Amino acid sequence: MRDHLLIYLNGAPLRVTGDDAFLTLTEFLRKRRGMPGTKVVCAEGDCGSCAALLGKLQPDGSIAYTNVTACIQLMLQLDGVHVVTIEGLSPPANSNDLTPIQDAMVECHGTQCGFCTPGFVVTLYQLLHDDQPRDTHELRRGLTGNLCRCTGYDSIVQAAEQTDRDQLDPLDSLYPPQPIAEALQRAAVEPVDLRAADGRRFFKPTTLDDATAWLDEQHQDGITPTIIAGGTDLGVLNNHRKIRPETVLATTALPELQGIEAVDGTVRMGGATPLSRLEDLCKIHLPQMTEYLGWFGSPLIRNAGTLAGNLCTASPIGDTAPALYALGASLELASKDGTRSMPVEDFHTGYRTTKLRPGELLTRVDIPLPKPNEVVRFYKVSKRRDMDISTFSAAAWLRVTDRRIEDARLAFGGVGPRVLRIPEAEAELIDQPFEYASFDRAAAAARAAVKPLSDVRGSDTYRTALAGNILRKLWHDLADPRPVLEAS
Repeated sequence: MRDHLLIYLNGAPLRVTGDDAFLTLTEFLRKRRGMPGTKVVCAEGDCGSCAALLGKLQPDGSIAYTNVTACIQLMLQLDGVHVVTIEGLSPPANSNDLTPIQDAMVECHGTQCGFCTPGFVVTLYQLLHDDQPRDTHELRRGLTGNLCRCTGYDSIVQAAEQTDRDQLDPLDSLYPPQPIAEALQRAAVEPVDLRAADGRRFFKPTTLDDATAWLDEQHQDGITPTIIAGGTDLGVLNNHRKIRPETVLATTALPELQGIEAVDGTVRMGGATPLSRLEDLCKIHLPQMTEYLGWFGSPLIRNAGTLAGNLCTASPIGDTAPALYALGASLELASKDGTRSMPVEDFHTGYRTTKLRPGELLTRVDIPLPKPNEVVRFYKVSKRRDMDISTFSAAAWLRVTDRRIEDARLAFGGVGPRVLRIPEAEAELIDQPFEYASFDRAAAAARAAVKPLSDVRGSDTYRTALAGNILRKLWHDLADPRPVLEAS
């Protein structure tokens, strides 16, 4: 049992103890290590100025790197991780030289005040370091989590397109992976029990049995631990001083909560697996979901945030829940007494409340994939296209045979204290012909069924109108003859 975190920073091992484990990564870099290159602007994960690369050990012994927002990553999440910052993208012997990306930013006038530039460079490195071709659209989508207030984005995209990728040093050449991977492998099987001077405690178990037993023990003592995996919501609350994690359990080293695969028509996703892994898998198995997830936060957020975290937050405008409701997903929950399963729509009980019992973890999400005669569509309405919270969201699943709707599931977000199925509208579709009149009746039923509130994102009248209009849009989106609608 270790009483410290083992973290590699730009190739060098660090031992992090005590209060430092509860700092954000940006606080640790700037205040403890004197590394000001990683900037902090929003402290909410929205602007990307603090982007850093996290290298995590893979089953085959390699180290895979993803870019995240460092301002909402707590150090205690990073045990057994190699962190590479803007300072670490140049060879150590030439650390004052510009990288090819930075050279291109200069040549294309891609920087003005420069505050956002380090984050852009880190994200562009993630986009350009491999041999995959990147067109302008892919570059723009990859940069949606990095904001610039003064230069404008065309010059930054031009810099990305003009970067001499042949001269871009791969991380494995800057930091030979074998010695780091061997150290991370040892760290991966060592539990951590760390205490700060002010009494805060952090526990990182390496088995599910140890995790659930420890949680039960804490609850018996009247303590409700904070569970952390991606921490994208918790990090924001921590930075705004709305929450101060006192007793924390990390699920990042639990094998049962890792990984994702498509088996027998079902996507099985571990609770601590980043959303970006789901986005990638669905490119093959459920393209509509990949497109929908493209509007969830940003690539930096999806590289950290998890499906279990999004569900346990239980926000009525959470982006993943309507899709999972419509697809008929189910959850696996684990405690010291064993595991239990339930439909995802039964998990949420009200505004930010769930059926998760004390001492329980959400370990897995099972998502049935649509069959050949089933269609799905997902919708998100927000004031901005990218990096915005939903005003209203919807998901629809239909089984259609010979242009007749055999079954339907509809789920809406932003129209009540929790995400809702809309059975009144479903009833207007089931066993009805696949024609506009059926969807129009369902739209009227949906408008009558929802009772949304007004807030800064939209009025109750606006959300009620959306509840009906989205079903008319669904008809128009599906109206063109498609093979799935002709299946029998």
